[in-house]
Amino acid sequence: MTNKLRQARIDKLNKIKKAGIDPYPAKCERTHIIKQVLDNFDKFFKAEKELVLAGRIRMIRAHGGLTFANIEDQSGQIQLFFKRDEIGKEKYETLKNLDVGDFIEVKGILFTTKRGERTLNINECKILTKSLLPLPEKWHGLQDEEIRYRKRYLDLVMNKDIKNLFVKRTEFINNIREYLNGNNYSEVETPVLEKIPGGADAEPFITHHNKLDIDLYLRISLELHLKRLMVGGFEKIYEIGKVFRNEGISTQHLQEFTMLEFYWAYADYEKLMNFTEDFYTTIIKETFGTLKIEHQKHILNFKAPWPRIDFREIVLRESGVDIDKYPTKKDMQGVLKEKGIKIDLKAGRGRLIDQLYKKLVRPKLIQPSFLINHPLDISPLAKKKDDDRTKTQRFQVLIAGAEVGNAFSELNDSIDQRERFEMQDKLRAEGDKEAQMMDEDFVEALEYGMPPTAGFGVGIDRLFMILANQENIRDTVFFPMMRQPKHYKSKAEIGKFELKGGEVKIKHNKAIK
Repeated sequence: MTNKLRQARIDKLNKIKKAGIDPYPAKCERTHIIKQVLDNFDKFFKAEKELVLAGRIRMIRAHGGLTFANIEDQSGQIQLFFKRDEIGKEKYETLKNLDVGDFIEVKGILFTTKRGERTLNINECKILTKSLLPLPEKWHGLQDEEIRYRKRYLDLVMNKDIKNLFVKRTEFINNIREYLNGNNYSEVETPVLEKIPGGADAEPFITHHNKLDIDLYLRISLELHLKRLMVGGFEKIYEIGKVFRNEGISTQHLQEFTMLEFYWAYADYEKLMNFTEDFYTTIIKETFGTLKIEHQKHILNFKAPWPRIDFREIVLRESGVDIDKYPTKKDMQGVLKEKGIKIDLKAGRGRLIDQLYKKLVRPKLIQPSFLINHPLDISPLAKKKDDDRTKTQRFQVLIAGAEVGNAFSELNDSIDQRERFEMQDKLRAEGDKEAQMMDEDFVEALEYGMPPTAGFGVGIDRLFMILANQENIRDTVFFPMMRQPKHYKSKAEIGKFELKGGEVKIKHNKAIK
């Protein structure tokens, strides 16, 4: 079926070429986008102004000497009207070579049909792109989400809800930048390829630089290079960039994701906590127009102030375990075994505590809140608390049972930092692939002196997923990494869509308006 439809379009393509027309010209004379025309319809109508529009054909229907069509650009859709007696028989006949999915440029004057439809009366039409594969006739998404992700271009073309979601994501990121720029932060860029990956507990991806003949890692965090810039004299900086972690895929995890990190000299984590609260509430209100956000079965209320929850106390309350009474790795292994939690025998005490917390505690923390007073074992880059050296000056932002923000009073004692890297190195030698590596260059940078600094990081994809009421983080990125099917054939999949006639009911979350 698909091959026949494709061949029919190729036949039309050849007719266009035979007529001496370029079916893929580079030049387009568009004067307005469709939204501009619709928003100012009365003005253009009264002026009888000739307009040039361009877009993809979404519908085309001929009735003898009359043809109606709809074209769509990114801003909207408008009806077109072709009349054989006005444009001439020869030009009118060329319309037979057009199909839904083609891009065209049209010139004409506005009018309103008897039914009140705002329409462009066409006197000239030019092909911009001849499409060879047909779009599904009616598209509401796909039952097979993996095909949807692989063919995101079709998902965007045929599903306005998905397109609106990504428009909203762009607005969200723009609001992040505006807020930070407005608070005198400078946007910077740091390397993606690193000799030593650091700044997070994660297994990195490895690649090779041919010319230098060295192995390199794709960064797992933005942190350590940004701190080097703080050593260099910057006082307020941020970066929005991709990071890569060779870990499992879930509804909340991607192996390639967008991270925001910012650093503030002469501030501590408590000062940063107040700033972060205002940062979140401002960008949420700017993007979504409200501080009450629906997510799955909950209404999340972001109105400040948010509660501050002690790590040890919440673990004790929700799991019955007082982590201070289990000071060794062996002790914590026994706790996890008793709770029925699968044990990673290579993990240190800190990661075991983290497993306990993530399994039994975090899913219950729904409303926006700050988690504070983390154990030193799970915070190798944070300063110790003055009043309790076993705890750190750290907070996490928790929303809907997920971590969507992590911050420290950054460790700037180079001797302390070296000792913690050595502890992490020991865990790595024992088989913990996510333990951090010794970074001698970073320690040396700290020896030159870094001012007291508070730092913050958040995965933008996960945060936006929650705020946009999506169930799967892969719905918030254009092209998530997918397994390659054993027998993947692009055209065959398109054929599936057609055979189903587009009448497929989709697992798809609420639209972002």
